Amino acid sequence: MVAELSGKVALVTGSTSGIGLAMAKNFARLGAQVVINGLGDEAALEAARKDIASVSAKPVHYEGANMLDPDAIQAMIRTTEEKFGALDILVNNAGIQHTDRVEDFPRDRWDAIIAINLSSAFHASAAALPGMKERDFGRIINVASVHGLVGSVEKSAYVAAKHGIIGLTKVTALENATANITCNALCPGWVRTPLVEAQIDALAAREGLDTAEAARKLLSSKEPSLRFTAPEELADAAAFLCSPAANNMTGTTLTMDGGWSAQ
Repeated sequence: MVAELSGKVALVTGSTSGIGLAMAKNFARLGAQVVINGLGDEAALEAARKDIASVSAKPVHYEGANMLDPDAIQAMIRTTEEKFGALDILVNNAGIQHTDRVEDFPRDRWDAIIAINLSSAFHASAAALPGMKERDFGRIINVASVHGLVGSVEKSAYVAAKHGIIGLTKVTALENATANITCNALCPGWVRTPLVEAQIDALAAREGLDTAEAARKLLSSKEPSLRFTAPEELADAAAFLCSPAANNMTGTTLTMDGGWSAQ
């Protein structure tokens, strides 16, 4: 069943590239009023807005809230509600990465990853839920990761944050189980986003591989399907979670990891 989102307002954090951009574009294509958020220079932000606008009948609105700042996150939710009259769909997607062993992990990198990858989802959801309850409708989608289900070396902060996101998803779902508000998590494996491209480039440089060889090595270490999940596939999954077919689906995870977590 296809989601028909005309009249709905969707805010996607971290939506100026990668997974978030694909989701925002898909929501716009399905008729939603889209609000995007994320980092980038003016040219990159305008390119993202134009990309989404190319499939949208409505202007695409940008909110530049810093995901490290709870007050800015709350203000972004309030501004969205005031400007468009509602916030119906919230996708908590913003994320950053750093890799290091636990004993070498920089304290500031730990704090930033927990703040952006986990705490920002809490602050955004907490700000959005009162309005969703008042309007008796809400769809919250938390972009977790296969690392919300399993661990990997040198990713302590990211794994901790993504495990936390799945716990937050469950609690948010339980607290709103009798309302017309659902909360679910998406758990992708490798997705060829700018964040993963950086890991491929680092692997290629470290081991003297070309980009294609490095990408295959990255996949073969974890993902039995030997292919990346496409951002557009995750965008379709997010749309499904906003469709009538998922009305009684809450507190769960959709895992799209090519068999990674089945091992």
